[in-house]
Amino acid sequence: MNPFETSQTGGFMHPSTFTRRAALQSTGASLGMLALAHLLPNASASDKPNSRIEPHFAPKAKRIIHLFMNGGPFQCDLFDPKPALNQFAGQKPPEADLRTERPTGSLMAVPFAFSKHGNSGLEISELLPQTASCADDLCVIRSMFTDNPNHGPALFMMNNGTITPNRPTLGAWLSYGLGSENANLPEFVALCPGRPVRFAELWSNGFLPAKHQGVYVNHSNLDPLQMVPFLKNSRWSPEAQSKQLALLKELNLDLEQRAGVDPQFESRIHAMETAFRMQADASDAFDIQKEPETVREAYGKSHFANGCLLARRLAERGVRFTQVYYGNGQPWDTHSNHNASTKNLCADIDQPIAALLKDLKQRGMLDDTLVLWGGEFGRTPTTENSDGRDHNPWGFTVWMAGGGVRGGLAYGATDDFGFRAMHDKVHIHDLHATILHLMGLDHEKLTYRHGGRDYRLTDIAGNVVKPILA
Repeated sequence: MNPFETSQTGGFMHPSTFTRRAALQSTGASLGMLALAHLLPNASASDKPNSRIEPHFAPKAKRIIHLFMNGGPFQCDLFDPKPALNQFAGQKPPEADLRTERPTGSLMAVPFAFSKHGNSGLEISELLPQTASCADDLCVIRSMFTDNPNHGPALFMMNNGTITPNRPTLGAWLSYGLGSENANLPEFVALCPGRPVRFAELWSNGFLPAKHQGVYVNHSNLDPLQMVPFLKNSRWSPEAQSKQLALLKELNLDLEQRAGVDPQFESRIHAMETAFRMQADASDAFDIQKEPETVREAYGKSHFANGCLLARRLAERGVRFTQVYYGNGQPWDTHSNHNASTKNLCADIDQPIAALLKDLKQRGMLDDTLVLWGGEFGRTPTTENSDGRDHNPWGFTVWMAGGGVRGGLAYGATDDFGFRAMHDKVHIHDLHATILHLMGLDHEKLTYRHGGRDYRLTDIAGNVVKPILA
């Protein structure tokens, strides 16, 4: 029977046909926090409300901040110096048939100088002088590779371990595997001043219970009520909302006894409860105006700077996984005017990254906070449109800091021109396996049964990159 249809006796549904979904529809419209609940994950499945879950073994990291350079930066401009590029500029590389999306052009020189930094002597570009001051905290992986040269599939691979959009993302797996450190805030937040390419699929819960989906926050406007609308409920007092939720839970318990558990209904109640709790805690967490002006100045005032500062505020309040996407769309996708664009982009990220690392360290948080930097792939050492670089999935760089990795380390290597990973190669599955390991999770044991089989973030592959562990 359709839950909105009346019964044949008296015009009202009989209790035996009054489903919990119908109860939600009939009572939920009066809940003051309903609008905020819609900002939280959509209800499709649920398990018990999140609490802290014991990891498989002692973790090195408790939380992750992922600085996502959407579009794909060129590794040889920043963390993987290749003198041969300038020596052989204008010539065809030995592997001239190595394709990305377009035919391979001639080698293009790098106009930026590298120097050694810190006690480790880690080589970093002149484009990132402030980040270079944190060299001894950086674990640079120069031998990354992925499976596809197109933005969409590569973004999915970096986020969910496949080239398709229908799988749970890393943040969702962490939420599912570890639960929450703060029930008043989401476990997984995606910050972006606009819309990254492919949008909400990048923080999807996939087939995991709906509450593990990331919460998207557009921090273009720093007013917390603009970033997360309806945090303040002017219609209903906290006391009234609490009574409404208590009544709904009581009704749900009664209906469970009649007809069993309805996953969609359970998930919506959980979303409403989280929305109610967020009204106080989230208003504080997202208000960077409360930071001392000296801290604001240390980070800078750009969108990316504000995202880094918000990520620190969320991390110290127990948010498990925070992604900071760089800008609207894919700003690092430099198919033309590459050198000038890269110089501007680096000037924008350098100060905030250094401030974030130093801030976490000063607060004693870097030891158990893993910071990950990188894009969905790299860029070619060859030219496109005379002054641009194409996508390169064959070899690129990411770095990590804190959270149990060895600082001051350059791991792996690409070929002489930075085209292809050659030594100690690290696939995205290996990166994910390593991240889960640092968070205390065995990637082969973190599984979820769906459609008759067990799934995991690393599919049927992945190895922990043990040499980079502290």
